Amino acid sequence: MAASKKAVLGPLVGAVDQGTSSTRFLVFNSKTAELLSHHQVEIKQEFPREGWVEQDPKEILHSVYECIEKTCEKLGQLNIDISNIKAIGVSNQRETTVVWDKLTGEPLYNAVVWLDLRTQSTVESLSKRIPGNNNFVKSKTGLPLSTYFSAVKLRWLLDNVREVQKAVEEKRALFGTIDSWLIWSLTGGVNGGVHCTDVTNASRTMLFNIHSLEWDKQLCEFFGIPMEILPNVRSSSEIYGLMKAGALEGVPISGCLGDQSAALVGQMCFQNGQAKNTYGTGCFLLCNTGHKCVFSDHGLLTTVAYKLGRDKPVYYALEGSVAIAGAVIRWLRDNLGIIKTSEEIEKLAKEVGTSYGCYFVPAFSGLYAPYWEPSARGIICGLTQFTNKCHIAFAALEAVCFQTREILDAMNRDCGIPLSHLQVDGGMTSNKILMQLQADILYIPVVKPSMPETTALGAAMAAGAAEGVGVWSLEPEDLSAVTMERFEPQINAEESEIRYSTWKKAVMKSMGWVTTQSPESGKNLPTNMPS
Repeated sequence: MAASKKAVLGPLVGAVDQGTSSTRFLVFNSKTAELLSHHQVEIKQEFPREGWVEQDPKEILHSVYECIEKTCEKLGQLNIDISNIKAIGVSNQRETTVVWDKLTGEPLYNAVVWLDLRTQSTVESLSKRIPGNNNFVKSKTGLPLSTYFSAVKLRWLLDNVREVQKAVEEKRALFGTIDSWLIWSLTGGVNGGVHCTDVTNASRTMLFNIHSLEWDKQLCEFFGIPMEILPNVRSSSEIYGLMKAGALEGVPISGCLGDQSAALVGQMCFQNGQAKNTYGTGCFLLCNTGHKCVFSDHGLLTTVAYKLGRDKPVYYALEGSVAIAGAVIRWLRDNLGIIKTSEEIEKLAKEVGTSYGCYFVPAFSGLYAPYWEPSARGIICGLTQFTNKCHIAFAALEAVCFQTREILDAMNRDCGIPLSHLQVDGGMTSNKILMQLQADILYIPVVKPSMPETTALGAAMAAGAAEGVGVWSLEPEDLSAVTMERFEPQINAEESEIRYSTWKKAVMKSMGWVTTQSPESGKNLPTNMPS
């Protein structure tokens, strides 16, 4: 009986989903896209100073191994043979920067996380060197000069961490975003590990020319980055190397996509004009613009969406990035203690059903799209003696929806064709109040797939479809239909507009908060790695 059950399953594909707050490993059936099993581990974030956000690269790597082992154990309990796993895809938090020693395999400093603000003074001094009439950084990369992207984080490490400077001088330093660190480590590390990244992750470093799809000499010179420490850039779907340890030793790693690109693929947004919004630590709305780079006049980024094979064409996307979405819930839990678990926020918000005029702008890391205003900081305003923690919880959920509305408005102006509905995914979409609020505030239906793990699914699809693996078909007629849940707007448009314009007033009040660089500039740094 068991044998015939195994036979029915057909080939399986695994996906590492390494996010800002957790790591997961998920296993899918490549014929039906059904999720068979998964395991998740929360990741620590360290805040050594005001505005700094770091993670331990070794903790991230160990969490990946742990998730793989535990998922394989669970599959064994389900009587599913793990030898059916034919490929592994990697999807990752983007922009987070790691520099490690290729001879010892040890990180030379903690990973500097995408949310980190320590590079504000680096950004300011660099922006003075860009000629006003020729922003070559933006025209080559599609990105504004911001603390968000990897090049400035790498520049900071080169300027401030002696171990990194020394390793670069002695030609033993390697740089990578989280995908590169994981793939290098999983494919052998110091024993022949593959040092590579894919076009989607490369396009978030600010060192990559999104037109020629290569590291750009002029950009590397501008940021003062030695090109020999950069990974090789590959497509998002090809065999990079084989797993060298653990339960899945010998299985090819054959898919790699930054998490937001992975979700775009997992949501099957393969057509020009299709868009998805992912609710994770931050919030990311991506719209497929096909084979052409569309540059935004409204604060959106132009980015590489995917390139699903060495000989396949590249697709681009417009992206609106919000720094703080799920992170605001984690903050209410860990910093204020008004909830004990993230799920509780829905209960608190439901109790009151309104923020009662309270507005929350969670600009903890400044404001990203469409403002790109690093001087902003979080504010809660409109408080009265009547306001309680339930109203603040509701306002926090509303903040996520208002931020999405701002990006959607910008996207509609850039693309000229308003979206008729919004496809959503990510951990926060299990919160029904949030989804209903989002439909009300956007005034269009919000559509959620019944299997919300679209980021991991996208990485699995890329891995399974790779040349030499070929167990997942990306032909439209072969893609299994996904069941959806729809949330229709339930308030009148006028009320929606009033709430939105009040929100914008609150956003204006959050700006211009930080005027000096004193606590954040990070001079007089210890040169040793923080423990």
